[in-house]
Amino acid sequence: MERIQKQRDRLLGIAARLIGLVSTGTSFVLLVLGDGRPGVLLVALPLYALLALALVRLGATKTLGWPIAVVLLGLAAAVVVRLGALGALDGLIGVRADDARGTVDAVRLLVAGAIAAVGVVLTMSLGRMILLLGAFALTMITIVALYAGDPDPAVLRLVAVSALAGWFGLVVTGAVLSAGLLRAARRVSSIGRAHRSERQASETEAQRRQGARLLHDTVLATLTLLAHSGVGVSRTALRRQAGDDARLLRQLRLSASPLSVGSAGAEEQAGGTNVKSDSLEAVRTRFEGLGLDVSWHGAGTISLRPDRLDAFLLALTECLENVRRHSGVSEAHVTITDDDATVRALVTDNGVGFEPAAVPAGKLGYRESIVGRLEEAGGTARVFSAQGSGTTVVLEMPR
Repeated sequence: MERIQKQRDRLLGIAARLIGLVSTGTSFVLLVLGDGRPGVLLVALPLYALLALALVRLGATKTLGWPIAVVLLGLAAAVVVRLGALGALDGLIGVRADDARGTVDAVRLLVAGAIAAVGVVLTMSLGRMILLLGAFALTMITIVALYAGDPDPAVLRLVAVSALAGWFGLVVTGAVLSAGLLRAARRVSSIGRAHRSERQASETEAQRRQGARLLHDTVLATLTLLAHSGVGVSRTALRRQAGDDARLLRQLRLSASPLSVGSAGAEEQAGGTNVKSDSLEAVRTRFEGLGLDVSWHGAGTISLRPDRLDAFLLALTECLENVRRHSGVSEAHVTITDDDATVRALVTDNGVGFEPAAVPAGKLGYRESIVGRLEEAGGTARVFSAQGSGTTVVLEMPR
C-alpha cells in the first residue's frame, strides 16, 4: 500500500509541476508583452525564477515547505506586477506610471494556474487540505486588496472569477487523479498478485507432473519387474536399475533438477558436465540388461541443450520401455537423425500395436511421459500404430 501511495504522489507531483511551470512561463511572456518596461521586468524576473524553482520541487517530497513557497512567491510576483502597472514602483525603478500597459492576464495566470497548481498535491490528507484552504483564502484576499480600488470594477471580477475557476478545477483534478491512480495502482497490484499466484500454481503443477512422469518411468517400472520376479532380467541389471531409481528419488527429495535417465553416474564422474554420448549410451546400457534387443541406427550422439536433452532421452526411454512391456516382442529399432534445426528419433517395433486414440486420459506412459514431456520442452511426438500392425513413434526436438 505504501508503494502504491508513493507512485500516486509522484504522478500527482508531475502533473502539478507541469501545470505550474507552463502557467508561470506564459504569465511572464504576457508580462513582457503587456508591460515591457525593463525596470518592472527587472524586479519581477527574480520572483518568477524563484517561483519556477519552487514549482520544480513541488510534489517531489512530502514536505509542505514547497507548496507554501509556491503560494508566497506567486502572490509576491502578482503584487509586483500589479504595483508596477499602477506606477507604485516608479520611485524604485525610475519609470512613469503612464508607461504601464495591461498586465491583468499575467496576474490571472499566476493566481489561477501557477499558484493554484498546489491544489493538485494538497488533497491527499486532512492536514494538506487545511493548508489548501488557507492558501486559497490568502490568494483571494490578495486579489481583493490589489484590485478593489481599480476604476473598472470588471477587472476585480475577472481576476477573482479566474482564480476561483483555476483553484476549483485543479483541486477537483487533483482529487480525481488521486482516487483514480489509487484504484488503478490497486488493480495493477491485484493483477500482479494473481499473475504470481497463477505462475506459482503452474510451476507447482509442472513439478508435480514431472515427478509423476519420472516415478512412472523408473521406480514403477522397477517395481513391475520385481512383481514379475524379474523374468528375463539379470540380477546385475535389476541392481543397477534400482540404484539409478534411488538416485532419482534422492534428487526429487532435494528438489534438484533431474539428470538424464541413467546418466547420473556418468555426470557425477564428469563433475556435473552434460556428456551427450554418455547420456545416450546410458539408455542403450539400460535396455541391454532388461531383455530388449535394440538395434541402433543413425547418429551416435545427440546434441541438444540440457533441458531438451533430458526430455528427449526420457521420452525415448519410455518408448523403449513400452516396447518391452506391452508390444509382445523382444526387439526394437531406434534410428536417430539430426540436421541444423532438429533432432529426430524413430522407435519401431513389430509387436501387437495399439489404438492411440483409445489410450485412457489417466495413463501417464503415453500422454505424459512421451507426448506431454516433449511438448513442454518445445518438441513433438507422433505415434503411428494399429492393433496387430506394430508401432512407430517419431520424436522431434528443435535444437
